[in-house]
Amino acid sequence: MGYFVTVEPGVNLYVEDINPGGNKTIVFLHGWPLNHNQFEYQFNILPAMGYRCIGIDWRGFGNSDKPMSGYTYNRLADDIRTLVGTLQLNNFTLVGHSTGGAIAIRYMSRYNGFGVSKLVLIDAAAPTGFTVETANNFLKETLNDRPKMMQDVTDGFFFQYITKPFSDWFLQMGLQAASWSTAAIIITLRDEKLHADLPKINVPTLIIHGIHDKVIPFVQAQDLNEKIRNSQLVPFQYSGHGPFWEERDKFNQLLTQFI
Repeated sequence: MGYFVTVEPGVNLYVEDINPGGNKTIVFLHGWPLNHNQFEYQFNILPAMGYRCIGIDWRGFGNSDKPMSGYTYNRLADDIRTLVGTLQLNNFTLVGHSTGGAIAIRYMSRYNGFGVSKLVLIDAAAPTGFTVETANNFLKETLNDRPKMMQDVTDGFFFQYITKPFSDWFLQMGLQAASWSTAAIIITLRDEKLHADLPKINVPTLIIHGIHDKVIPFVQAQDLNEKIRNSQLVPFQYSGHGPFWEERDKFNQLLTQFI
C-alpha cells in the first residue's frame, strides 16, 4: 500500500509499503534521479517470500513533495530518521543504491544506525560521488535539456542489453523528479564526501557492485570494503550500475541470504 509520511511542515515523503505484516523488514533507498519503482524486480519477489518491503521516494523525487531546499546528505538522512520513527521501524535491513547508498551511509553515521540491523550498499556513490567535470556536465544538461540528460544516464547505466520499452520506462522514472531537486543532488554528489562516515558503520554490511559500472567505478566499492569493518564485497560480473535488475535473480538470492 502507498501512503505519505510528513518529515517537516509541508514536506511529505511517499512510501510504498508492501506486505506490512512481513516477518523481516527491508527499507529501500533509490538512486538519483529515480524513485522506489527502480526496485520493481525485488518487490515482485521478496514480499511473497515473507519480507516487508518499504520503498521510499526521497524529497524531490517520485511521488514525494518537491520543496526547493533540503537536498544535502544530512537533511536527506534526517528525513529517513523521521520516517523510521513515524513508522516505528526496528531491526530492519537498510538497502541503498547509488546516491541512496550515500544517504544510507550518512544515516548510519549521523544516527548511529538507529533501527538498522544490516546494511546493503549497491553501487554506492561513496565515499565520493561525481567528479567536478562529470557533475558540471550533468548540471548543464539538467538545466538546459533534462530529457537529454536522462537519456544519457539511461544509456550509460546498464551493461546488459535493455529493450526500447524498458529504456523509455526508466527514462520516464527519472523525469518524475523535479528539475531543481535533480540539479541539487548533482551538486551534493559533487561537493559532499563520506570518508569520515565509514568508520562509524557498526552493522554487518553487504557491498554489491557491478564490475562494468560506468557511473561509480568498481574501485570505490573496494575502498568501501576496506574502510567499513565487518563488510563483504560481492562483485557482479555481468552488471553495470544496475545489478538489482541486470542480475536480479542472483541479487535477490544474495540479499535474502544476507538478511
